Amino acid sequence: MAALYITPTEIAITLDVPEELFKSDISISDHPARKAYLKGKVSQKIATRKQMAMLARVGSPSALEMSERALLDMQDDE
Repeated sequence: MAALYITPTEIAITLDVPEELFKSDISISDHPARKAYLKGKVSQKIATRKQMAMLARVGSPSALEMSERALLDMQDDE
């Protein structure tokens, strides 16, 4: 299951912002750009995991394995 992600460089180009500035901004913990960037990443992760769960429910062996890993990752982060 391949997801289409765009890199920080591609985001900077799309926003017409210097790449170095964008990467600097998203590395600062309380910067609004970082918060927006992380919200976008989480949104994509949720969409990907919903798709993975749907595929696991219909019996995809690789989706089942990825679902198990995602659950372990969640437990590790608790």
